[in-house]
Amino acid sequence: MTQFEQPPIQIRPGNPDPLGATWDGHGTNFALYSEHALAVELCLFDEGGAETRLPLTEQTAFVWHGYVPGVHPGQRYGYRVSGEYAPERGLRFNPNVVLLDPYAKAVEGTEQFKQGVFAYVPGDEDNQPQTEDQRGAPLGLVVDPGFDWQGDQPPKVPFHQSVIYEAHVRGLTMTHPEVPEELRGTYAGIANPPTLKYLKELGITAIELMPVHLHVDDPFLLDKGLDNYWGYSTLSFFAPEVRYSAAARAGDPQGVIAEFKGMVKALHKEGIEVILDVVYNHTAEGNHLGPTMSFKGIDNPTYYRLVTGNERHYFDYTGTGNSLNVRHPQTLQLIMDSLRYWITEMHIDGFRFDLASTLARGLHEVDQLSSFFTIIHQDPIISGVKLIAEPWDVGEGGYQVGNFPVNWAEWNGIYRDDMRAFWQGNGGLASEIGYRLTGSSDLYQNDGRKPYASINFMTAHDGFTLRDTVSYNEKHNDANQEGNNDGHNDNKSWNCGAEGPTEDPEVEALRSRQQRNMLATLILSQGTPMILGGDEMGRTQGGNNNAYCQDNEISWYDWDNVDEPLLAFTKKLLTLRREHPALHRRKFFAGRNIRGEDIRDIVWLRFDGEEMTDSDWQSAETQSMGVFLDGNGLNDVDQMGNPVQDDHLLLLLSSTYIDLPFTLPELGGCDEWELLLDTYDDAAEERVKAGNETTLHARSVKLYRCTRSEPLPNL
Repeated sequence: MTQFEQPPIQIRPGNPDPLGATWDGHGTNFALYSEHALAVELCLFDEGGAETRLPLTEQTAFVWHGYVPGVHPGQRYGYRVSGEYAPERGLRFNPNVVLLDPYAKAVEGTEQFKQGVFAYVPGDEDNQPQTEDQRGAPLGLVVDPGFDWQGDQPPKVPFHQSVIYEAHVRGLTMTHPEVPEELRGTYAGIANPPTLKYLKELGITAIELMPVHLHVDDPFLLDKGLDNYWGYSTLSFFAPEVRYSAAARAGDPQGVIAEFKGMVKALHKEGIEVILDVVYNHTAEGNHLGPTMSFKGIDNPTYYRLVTGNERHYFDYTGTGNSLNVRHPQTLQLIMDSLRYWITEMHIDGFRFDLASTLARGLHEVDQLSSFFTIIHQDPIISGVKLIAEPWDVGEGGYQVGNFPVNWAEWNGIYRDDMRAFWQGNGGLASEIGYRLTGSSDLYQNDGRKPYASINFMTAHDGFTLRDTVSYNEKHNDANQEGNNDGHNDNKSWNCGAEGPTEDPEVEALRSRQQRNMLATLILSQGTPMILGGDEMGRTQGGNNNAYCQDNEISWYDWDNVDEPLLAFTKKLLTLRREHPALHRRKFFAGRNIRGEDIRDIVWLRFDGEEMTDSDWQSAETQSMGVFLDGNGLNDVDQMGNPVQDDHLLLLLSSTYIDLPFTLPELGGCDEWELLLDTYDDAAEERVKAGNETTLHARSVKLYRCTRSEPLPNL
């Protein structure tokens, strides 16, 4: 051997567990599952792109594995997998395609379509196999998982005390003037002091981040000069998205892991939990004409639901081209390993599962006791964090609000629809509003769950912002370049008299009040409120209700035009919720009499001060109501075992267009009612003797606290 020759790379048998690339300080173990492959090659790439192929000859229980001494963190790698290419039978192996490891913890960059990502010849109706080298998929990186957490502990905020804030990593800080420019739109940008201060002072307890798993920008969007801003097009369930990393921008793609962990640690120090929006129902590889970047080329029948008898095609319960095959043990293991990784290694506090009904599907129906839920219920790590379902998909029977198992919370789409219809001024909703205000007992009380299982929301990323909900009757999605044919048509929105921006002071005043009405209803309802990030400051998307491809000012927060009065109002609401346990009960109302008092734990009132009757509940004319909450009727104890008590509270709501003289009740020994909140006037102050009237202005909400001469009874 001459002094210029390098010794050949040695590969040892290694171990089948754990899957992925695992560095031990001396070398790296590689393990890849493929049940139907005939051969697997590990491909190592240097910084110049030169490739070294190492056959993995060891196979244990369908796991191909090998150990390579001297391979350290930062090493780029991928796989070439050989086997039968027979799309009609669901087999799509092609060693000409370099594939991303499904267990890669970090990647060296984003997809490069020009370098090839197809296992077949695009445009060929017969899907003939690709014969040219395809290197467009991101390469995995060997990583060092070490990080100094400095004693980080999860906040573990009780669910009934939680307030969730849905936000996008980029959108939150892209224009923040106090965040350094190089950190804007990144994990580090969220961990920056101005962002942390804002979230802390707002009063939320958890930030729910839209997808942070590595995703793909669809070619049809790139051709239009757009990209997949929302990120619901996952390619890796372990690797954080490098597009949101300041470290990756600076040339250190490995640094994304430490940056992400640093963000979580910083939020935890402020008492804020981190919940991830995760997409385990489908991947970015699309349908039978989609790219082959990872799962398709590694073991297509294992990872995807294929159509029986026509395995060229995929079941599509998601509207994206494919659905993951959660009936297969290895696919289930992939999801569970991913969840455990984000909990144990990244210190995540919970998950919101996108289109969760897809994960529950058996053959063609949603099965509440599917293997997915059974395994999660039995897993001591995953079952210990917050689990939130988006309880629908696009398949038949996919709308499953109220049907998920115990220990699961759900995005309550029924709450959103009922409340938005109510504030539109629709009548005949009294019974529905009664259920929604009290935690949706019709959906959650009889299956072992509590009011906080209802994740209440007025708006979310998918749809109008709150400001747009009161400013537009119709969607305005022209910027998406789809002829305004995308997005929902039934938005239950009302423009208050003018479509879009206006200088009409009456319209603007009504819009301001309607935003306050919806925020007040949301935050003062029983259940777990979720605020769409930016709603508290009046963020608009210009009427775009499907801004999935708008990584620009349409989606970003406008920090230069914050609606400061609305922001102050939201902070006040969240303070009231936090200070009054009657507004975030752990248990459903029982309607029972309270010991020592001749009243019940909740009383429903008409505007004349009398109790609502059956005819009131059923009347199409009922557009106002009062809700008396007995502060002695919480039927709960604190962590020390002491009874939880609160003031008596009175919530008044009216969606009618006329002012109402509302008689304040003589209940609970109340001598006088002190006004805490009025959506008609932020500065309003009022004390009203019990039995006297107050003016409940058209389309407004009031909240009162009872003052009384006698002390609270001992419970």
